[in-house]
Amino acid sequence: MDQEERREEHDAERREFLSCLAGALACGAAGVAAGIASPEPASAAPAAPPPAIPGYDWTKHRWAFGVDATKCIGCLRCVEACKVENDVPRNPHQFRTWVERYVYLEGEDHARIDSQQDPVNIAASGSKGRYRFADRYRDAKVEKAFFVPKLCNQCTHPACVQVCPVGATYKTEDGVVLIDHDYCIGCRYCVQACPYGARYFNEETGVSDKCTWCYHRITKGMQPACVEVCPTGARIFGDRNDKQSTVSRFIRDNRVQVLRPESGNAPNVFYVGIDKEVN
Repeated sequence: MDQEERREEHDAERREFLSCLAGALACGAAGVAAGIASPEPASAAPAAPPPAIPGYDWTKHRWAFGVDATKCIGCLRCVEACKVENDVPRNPHQFRTWVERYVYLEGEDHARIDSQQDPVNIAASGSKGRYRFADRYRDAKVEKAFFVPKLCNQCTHPACVQVCPVGATYKTEDGVVLIDHDYCIGCRYCVQACPYGARYFNEETGVSDKCTWCYHRITKGMQPACVEVCPTGARIFGDRNDKQSTVSRFIRDNRVQVLRPESGNAPNVFYVGIDKEVN
């Protein structure tokens, strides 16, 4: 079966699922209106099969990511590298990883926040493939400022996995949350469920997408593309099963924190150098 036939079959399965889902919802609504119990829901769809990676045993690893915001200079090389490495759409609105700038001006209680997606920054970049922060605070009285890289937190209890109706989003044994695009029906439930805004819907392919910590690289012993290109070492990656790994020492030697701990998702991206306004 060639790629085009596979795509047509996948689209047919997607339409069939959505049709069944719409029918089930209609039956449920009719049942409520008639004052009778709705029918029992159908059994859950089978989860996507795990990727077969020769020579890699995912039961022996526990990957984690560290971010040192005190070292990030907002150069956005990480964002550009991610776009190239993972074939992310070359537009200024969809990213697997991004960087936010927090600026506290004298006399203001809250930070002014922007990212490379801000219209002023887009205009300053002058290119769909390159990004920069505009120098908008040149003449302002800045009390404090810092940059915060963000990406998928690869949660221990990922909300995105819980809401996926077809098992396209799943958590691997080594802690990374992946999406099987052959299973994804483009319902966008996972995009809405993520409390970190780490997912986006790819209009070109009709499926959801997000950061995978460059799973195709780390399972071969390499670093994620964003970590490899960071000129200041602000991004740290490694295996927590190895107590002497860079990320294990980063977590052990610093007072780290995670984003939105109240969500119960238990993120596996650990930060230093951020304040309470970063969520």
